[in-house]
Amino acid sequence: MQYPVYSVGQINGHIKGLLDSDAALSGLFVRGEISNYKVYPSGHHYFSLKDETGALSCVMFQRDAHRGLRFRPQNGMKVVAFGRVAVYARDGKYQLYVSEMTPDGVGDLHAAFEQLKAKLSAQGLFDQSHKKPIPRFPGHIALVTSPAGAAVRDMLRILGARWPMAQVSVVPCRVQGAEAPGEIAGAIAWINAHDLCDLIITGRGGGSMEDLWCFNDEGVARAIYASRIPVISAVGHEPDVTIADYVADLRAATPSNAAELAVPDQNEQYALLAHLERRMAKAMEGRLSQARGKLEQAGRSRMLRDPMSWVDDRRQTLDRQRDRLSHGLKLSMGRDRERFGRLAASLDALSPLKVLGRGYAIPQGPRGIVKSVGDVKGGEALSLRLSDGSLDCIVKP
Repeated sequence: MQYPVYSVGQINGHIKGLLDSDAALSGLFVRGEISNYKVYPSGHHYFSLKDETGALSCVMFQRDAHRGLRFRPQNGMKVVAFGRVAVYARDGKYQLYVSEMTPDGVGDLHAAFEQLKAKLSAQGLFDQSHKKPIPRFPGHIALVTSPAGAAVRDMLRILGARWPMAQVSVVPCRVQGAEAPGEIAGAIAWINAHDLCDLIITGRGGGSMEDLWCFNDEGVARAIYASRIPVISAVGHEPDVTIADYVADLRAATPSNAAELAVPDQNEQYALLAHLERRMAKAMEGRLSQARGKLEQAGRSRMLRDPMSWVDDRRQTLDRQRDRLSHGLKLSMGRDRERFGRLAASLDALSPLKVLGRGYAIPQGPRGIVKSVGDVKGGEALSLRLSDGSLDCIVKP
């Protein structure tokens, strides 16, 4: 009996197909301890997850790490990774292709975070078109945070140093625990109802995901979205990202960074004003120099030294224009007289009186000028118009 012989690639491909078709392996959470962790220059993360019973090779590509990794993994750290199990056919080994990873103990919170994030995103709460501009020079800033934390002291210190012209009000609320979401949302709504300020900063200092969870609350997110007053979200440290950060008009990495983003630096503004003052002074100096030059030029002009010279020049110009006008009128009238004489001679040549002067007569009967023998009857009286008078005659029958 002859048995089929398979290539290594065929075996690996077959096993890969089996794993790829297994729905249970297409998306699962795996808990374990990180070991042999390494990040390659390509940005891909390679490591193993192990427990007391074994180890599993894992890879997290750069695109997934950029989107789904919110902390810095380290060897010995216990995590929960989400991904799919598949075979890398070239080496003939199976591994977990990780798309998201969180520290162990926050797996449930992470799932809830992703679910709420997807829901609010679909409803348009994260759309850039809804983001309101942050005022460049806020006159009144409200801090929605705990009045006893280090974060509020840092913000007050930075705001006072950078822009002491702004009035700052602390609207106290809890920023941790079950009551915190309602207090944060209520504070934001109260500020809007009383039109208290023109900028809101809400947030707190760093902590665990559980500590920051009140800023992942749907009620807080909707209160920020409904705020007519621009809101800066400043929660935790730079790697921490909450739902409030997605909804807010501006996300700050830390509360201190929020204070820096909220107001300009007065020293920079003074420097800018000094620069503008120098530019304005230089521009005015240039304008004055030009005006001074024009004044000096005008002072050297003959018109200011002898004002009547200008009048005299104009008088001479007027005399020349009058002479030119008079001469032109005479020429025009001479041409018109000559033309009139020619027209009168032509008209005189056509006059019927000239014809009568050569011995002709114009007969006129009772019915007007006689043009034909048939126009008169025997016995009718006629008048003959001659060059020097008229004759009355009777037509013989």
